[in-house]
Amino acid sequence: MDSSNIFKSCLVFTIIFTFSVQTTLGSIACENLKKDSCAFAVSSSGKRCVLEKSVRRSGEEVFICSTSRIDTNRLTDWIETDECLEACGLDRNVLGISSDSLLESRFTQKLCSTRCYNGCPNIVDLYFNLGIGEGVYLPSLCQAPGDNKRRGMSEIRSSGNVAPGPVMSTSLMVDGSPNIAPSPASSY
Repeated sequence: MDSSNIFKSCLVFTIIFTFSVQTTLGSIACENLKKDSCAFAVSSSGKRCVLEKSVRRSGEEVFICSTSRIDTNRLTDWIETDECLEACGLDRNVLGISSDSLLESRFTQKLCSTRCYNGCPNIVDLYFNLGIGEGVYLPSLCQAPGDNKRRGMSEIRSSGNVAPGPVMSTSLMVDGSPNIAPSPASSY
């Protein structure tokens, strides 16, 4: 069999497999997902699924998959693969959705790795949007050398607005209030 026929056979198999998986899964409702498939999944409506913990009156902890208010830009009916979770340094048992992991340098290194960044569009889309909400542009963060990555993460820590404070002058204005000198220009 020549390489052209092998390619065609693989293509046909991929198309058949894709349709059979979609038919099997049908439409995804977060509330119907189990704990081991909830985190990083996307419903049919394009809303992200989120794993939450609830404690019953008996004290028993139960995990519930719920639909969040966070939309995806392009994805629907998506359950993230274990390969992507491993490549991006994520855990299937994470509760909620947060940008806090962007503060961890090990996580950011994995997120920005070629394997994750180029191979896991759902995860990259999620953290891209979480970063934007914190004033950090993920592509710039991933391209920045080590020290600049730390600066980007410190911007998240301080809600994205990092600016030098005003410098107080020793002179007073006519009304007795302090005369504030302009801040030095930012060098970044």
